[in-house]
Amino acid sequence: MLEKCLTPIRKEPVLFIAALAAMLSMIAVPPSAAYLGYVDVRVLCLLFCLMAVVAGLQSCNLFDVLAHRLLTNSHHLRTVVVMLILLPFFTSMLVTNDVALITFVPFAILVLQTIGKTDLMIPVIVLQTVAANLGSMDTPVGNPQNLFLYAHYDLTAGSFFRVMVPLTLLSLAALLVATRMIPNEPIQVSFQEDNTIPSRRKLTLYAGLFLLCLLSVFHVLPYEALTLIVVIAFFVVDKSMLGKVNYSLLLTFVCFFIFAGNIGAIDQVRELLTALMDRSAFLASLLASQFISNVPASVLLADFTHDWQGMLAGTNIGGLGTLIASLASLISFQYYAALPDAKPMRYLVVFTVVNIIGLVILVPLASIL
Repeated sequence: MLEKCLTPIRKEPVLFIAALAAMLSMIAVPPSAAYLGYVDVRVLCLLFCLMAVVAGLQSCNLFDVLAHRLLTNSHHLRTVVVMLILLPFFTSMLVTNDVALITFVPFAILVLQTIGKTDLMIPVIVLQTVAANLGSMDTPVGNPQNLFLYAHYDLTAGSFFRVMVPLTLLSLAALLVATRMIPNEPIQVSFQEDNTIPSRRKLTLYAGLFLLCLLSVFHVLPYEALTLIVVIAFFVVDKSMLGKVNYSLLLTFVCFFIFAGNIGAIDQVRELLTALMDRSAFLASLLASQFISNVPASVLLADFTHDWQGMLAGTNIGGLGTLIASLASLISFQYYAALPDAKPMRYLVVFTVVNIIGLVILVPLASIL
């Protein structure tokens, strides 16, 4: 009986923690009409649309085809590793860090097994994880906290990119330097099956919907219109894609909205958080991300500061560090841990060392910016 109760908690631990936090906060601030103002409907609608559209793009084998074509007939090991790391770095900018890792970590495992380089499994997967977390910070749609902060502070594309592009470029340079540790020995990569696009008409439709999502993120298209268009399009073309949306993430956001709203309504807590954020929104959000992950940290702290630059840099760079600093990092760890010869403790040591090095490199630049 106890095992049955624990199963859903193990499957969705973040949702459980968010729901528990929301319920506990209701003791201090009983439910009222003010709760309606806590939830950012625009962010939820944009997340829903993006997740549905990305699921559609995945169903068209777009990312697999891209990866296969880039890697087939590569002649040097270092070139292959660079590609495996840069694929999640750049794709995460458009399809989020978790989707990039879901797509390319299993692909990296397949490639390394194919060429007989399983000894590189840990460093490659760790660097893929760091690459996805850092690449995703470059765009408003790269990860949930960026989407939330972009909407919360009503930012413009220019102001957003002025802060995030320098950090992204430094991240890219650091990743390329890290790959120099890989020996540049000759190899041959080939795949038995040639992936293809099953339906170019669907791919064209999903690509068009993705462009509409970007227009809505940048305040060109109303989010209400976007949501209606996406729902109708999927009902007509493929309703199953709506079932692949991560509704637990949406519900997690609702719970954190309620928790953050209630915390903000408690005078003593509001004064304490405001004082901390006044000292340094960057450091406060970065440290909070290490313990509660960067998405809930952004929702919790955004109302206590107008320093959107500090919040953006803190929650994005804060995705480095602990395994839970960015929930996307857990995806990679789960894939690796499922391997027959996995060494989880060694993975965690390498992961922690690489992430600390990343923090040492990026924190000084972010502090200057």
